[in-house]
Amino acid sequence: MLNYDEEIKKFHPSLEVDETEDAIYNNNIKDITDVVLEMLKEMKENN
Repeated sequence: MLNYDEEIKKFHPSLEVDETEDAIYNNNIKDITDVVLEMLKEMKENN
């Protein structure tokens, strides 16, 4: 039978997960709100 407490003590997250988290959190991808706000700003400047 498995001893879950012992198994949890042995657990170490994959390095790939940490690298993926860093890539996601450190990436400043524009969302649709940013795009629309930028378009509105440009339109105001051109008028």
